[in-house]
Amino acid sequence: MSDVASVQPEREAAVGVWDHEADVVVVGYGVAGATAAIEAARAGADVLVLERTGGWGGAAAMSGGFIYLGGGTALQKALGVEDSPENMEKFLTAALGPGVDAAKIHDYCQGSVEHFDWLVAQGVPFKEEFWGEPGWEPPADQGLMFSGGENAAPYNTIASPAPRGHLPQMADKHTGDKGGGYMLMKPLTDTAESLGVRAEYDVRLQRLVVDESGRVTGVIAKRYGKRVTVRARRGVVLATGSFAYNQEMVEAFTPLLIDRPAAAIEEHDGIGIRVAQALGAQLAHMDAIEVAIFADPQVIVRGILVNGRGQRYIPEDSYPSHIGQSTLIRQHNEAYLIIDEAALEEANGTVSSSAAMRAQPPTWVAESVEELEAEIGFPAGVLQATIEVYNRHAAAGTDPLLGKKPQWVEPIGTPVAAYDLRGRTGGFTLGGLRTDLDSRVVHVSGAPIPGLFAAGRCTSGICAGGYVSGASLGDGSFYGRRAGRAAAAS
Repeated sequence: MSDVASVQPEREAAVGVWDHEADVVVVGYGVAGATAAIEAARAGADVLVLERTGGWGGAAAMSGGFIYLGGGTALQKALGVEDSPENMEKFLTAALGPGVDAAKIHDYCQGSVEHFDWLVAQGVPFKEEFWGEPGWEPPADQGLMFSGGENAAPYNTIASPAPRGHLPQMADKHTGDKGGGYMLMKPLTDTAESLGVRAEYDVRLQRLVVDESGRVTGVIAKRYGKRVTVRARRGVVLATGSFAYNQEMVEAFTPLLIDRPAAAIEEHDGIGIRVAQALGAQLAHMDAIEVAIFADPQVIVRGILVNGRGQRYIPEDSYPSHIGQSTLIRQHNEAYLIIDEAALEEANGTVSSSAAMRAQPPTWVAESVEELEAEIGFPAGVLQATIEVYNRHAAAGTDPLLGKKPQWVEPIGTPVAAYDLRGRTGGFTLGGLRTDLDSRVVHVSGAPIPGLFAAGRCTSGICAGGYVSGASLGDGSFYGRRAGRAAAAS
């Protein structure tokens, strides 16, 4: 980066006076920072959290709140869901690749049940109710949902489908304000405060401090333009979020996301990654992205998606992020949703938490597929051929081409409409610092950097390419706990 000199580490001998001191200093008060603070405090450490905004929460508090957990959690069992760590691992290995960290996925799946129990013990509530409809999240306070395409092709042929999207309960929720994410963060920060964790707000990380041996012993930050020095007697935990809002980093690593960040906050500027890089930290999967397609899954599932050549390219009952990734990465961000009048009316009569698409009429409406094809501007015959093949098999309730589930397979009739979904995608970054299973930041040499730990979206977690809703809050909180314990024992 052009301003790399500003993130170079500072020598401890040059610091002089420390403004704050603690055994463990956590930078960032989202889900990874909160869980790190709790576990460090429980391990007997004096903990100080530095947060750049005016309060706790970060992107986690503004999110829908999904935590991806499985393997037989108490919530799954209460709702009659059969799952195992091995089944969960088989799915995640297929869905989050290629190039997943196999050891980290295995570790996460094996520890998933214990992690759910731990969250409940901190006061995070989960309602024993399953939501089985297509959608980004349940419309109310249901506690469990398919949140990764586990029950859609091709993954339903790879592993036994099990819902693993665990959602904290919140009455009268409002995603982006007070939703499931808020009801995850509130109990965690309350627990941290009860354990004596201190917090300093409006403090922006600038660089790390190292001693003569190269061990991280503190941070240099700014508050309202004034330099702030913070000593960490045992270790520093970075929990600073992704780089989705760092234009230079996005251009360098994830150019498909240029000018389309979504589901992240502007504070996600990659600072945690950059200060660790200045110490020689290793990076992983910096090109990995989550992508949302801004359309209602209840509408998508009842139609067919075609690309810029008028061809279907993905089962329409897939997890919406898989649709978004496929559209942006493999279809040049070109997509059209074809749906007939009867199916659209049916979709409009359903309950959904993501019905923004319904407020807009279709882009094109026609009395025949041939007419619609011409209105969109496709070459003559291409869309007609696609729909003819789809309808031929749909008459028997099958989709041999892509494997859409029979319950959603209906012939496309007339009148017929199309939504122009070109460019209607956005997302956030998944790559970051490489960490080991104890959340120690790994140097390019392969050895851990002494005194430095990290968790959350500033690290490369369990995702390498694909995504499932709940992976960020899941591995962020899971490895945040590891970071806190390891830092306290450092």
